[in-house]
Parts: sequence; structure tokens; C-alpha cells
Amino acid sequence: MSFDTRADDSLSATTYVANTHLMTELLGPRDEYLRAIEKAFPGSKIRVQGNQITVTGTDAARILRLFDELVLVLESGQTLDVTKIERTVDMVAEDIRPSEVLRHEVVRGAKGKAIRPSTAGQKRYTDAIDTNIVTFGIGPAGTGKSYLAVAQAVQALHRRQVNRIVLTRPAVEAGENLGFLPGDLMAKVDPYLRPLYDALYDMVGPDGAQRLIANGTIEVAPLAFMRGRTLNDSFIILDEAQNTTPEQMKMVLTRIGFNSKLVVTGDVTQIDLNGKRSGLVNIDKILGNVDGISFVFLSSKDVVRHRIVADIVAAYDQQSS
Repeated sequence: MSFDTRADDSLSATTYVANTHLMTELLGPRDEYLRAIEKAFPGSKIRVQGNQITVTGTDAARILRLFDELVLVLESGQTLDVTKIERTVDMVAEDIRPSEVLRHEVVRGAKGKAIRPSTAGQKRYTDAIDTNIVTFGIGPAGTGKSYLAVAQAVQALHRRQVNRIVLTRPAVEAGENLGFLPGDLMAKVDPYLRPLYDALYDMVGPDGAQRLIANGTIEVAPLAFMRGRTLNDSFIILDEAQNTTPEQMKMVLTRIGFNSKLVVTGDVTQIDLNGKRSGLVNIDKILGNVDGISFVFLSSKDVVRHRIVADIVAAYDQQSS
């Protein structure tokens, strides 16, 4: 990459992409990705001549760094799309290296697909899980809180860092009455646990998941089953923690035994406790100074579902601010 300052004081930067095949992927079908980058930086001009990219404007250095990072992502075997381009733009704007985020592999899924963080916030989240005993992942729907926690748990199991995975959720009656549902307690709460099963099936496959559940290596259970236990050599995930009371939250946190990790996920904007206090609200003020506990707050920028989900979350955030 080279830079020069022109007479009008605008900065010009140039880079060269050696691989012609990568150049085609970098610009996208009918230059779709190039147009997305131009839209993100309206104050700069991008000129492509063969394999050479020249950018003029106040954001020239940042845009060239963006192109270089995208080349690194492509060289790792990944593909690009408009959504990934937009996320990469956000990361470069925050002086974060997208290649370090997007090339980080948490685990290989059942079909060999690499499970990776897609945003800087998700990378902070997975790093926090790696380095802390207790990690709180707090943020809106679609930010991958539960999915990435299950991925980290499966990786820890594969590496024999733990002997079992415990997945739990509070069975809160979100507008429905459990008493009228058929079956025993496990049958009644199964719909609440279904998102955890779905993530698990992606990681180890339906047959693998059922086998690990049958032999006790993976336990999926409602929160009520956690009371009175000490969980050693375990990777514990408490999902939908906004629907725990403060007493339930304390109960789960004190289940941690030796050589165990706990990940707590939740969204404080979706509390279904019918007037009761949530154990997740203000938990960072209670435990923020405890060594080995980390809090990662995700936002609409970390939503990895359809783009409109991020826009919906942002609109609600703006309304409540």
C-alpha cells in the first residue's frame, strides 16, 4: 500500500491485489461489494484499474486497510457477501482488524462448517468465555449469545477441558400456562429448551446430540433441576437469564464447582416475569468487581440474522432512550 498527498490536500492511497481471482471476489458480482463500500464512505472516491485500487479522500487509508483485510478473509477460504462487507466496514471504522475476527474458528460443526464470530462484539464474547470462569453475554435477539456459547461448550468438550455440558433455561410461562400442556415436567418445558437443542444439533448432529444426552455427557434441563447441586468439570450455560429472579440467579452462580465454566445469556428488554425483579438486571453492578467474571454487552451491530432484525432492534433502542 502506498500513500501520497495531492495539491488539494486530499489523501490518495493505492494498493495492488496480486491474485486476479481474489480481485473478482473482492469487488463482487457486477461490482456489488465495491458499491457497498463506496456507499459507506461517500466522502472518498475509489478507482479500480486492473488489479490496482486507488482511493482519494479523507478516508483513503481506512478504505485501503478495509480492502487489505478483505483480501486476508478471502485468502482464508471464506466468501463475501454484502452483509459481511457492511460488518467489516463497521469493524474498520472502530480500528478493529476484521481478519482477526472473521478468521477465528470456535469449533467445526457437524457438517464440517467452521463456527466463527461474525462481529467484533461476538469476538469479544468468545474471548471472554475463553479467559473467564463466568461470562455474561447480554444483548438483543439474534446476536448469537446462545449459539456461540454452545459452540464454546462443544469445543471445551472436544478438547477434554470439561467432562460434560449442562444447558439450562428458566421455564417461564410467557403468556402460556404450563399446567395445561400435556406430559411430565420435561415434556412441558421442552419448547423452552428447543433453541438449545437446535444449536447443539448444528454442532454435533442430531444423532450425536442424542447419544451424548443419553450417556449424560450433555444435560439439557430446566432451571429447577439445578438446585442443590455442585457441578464440577462442567461447562454450564444458563440461557434466557433475564427470566430468572435474583434468588435463582444466585442459586445458579453458586452451583459452579472445580474446573467449571458458566456462561449466562440474556436480553434485559425481554423479561417475562410478570412484575417480579429480574436477576439479570444490574447484575454487573453486583458482580462487576469479582475476578474471573466478565460482562460482554452486545448490540444491534452484533445481530447476525436478517438485516431487518438489526434495524428493528436499533429502532426499539432509540425509542426507549
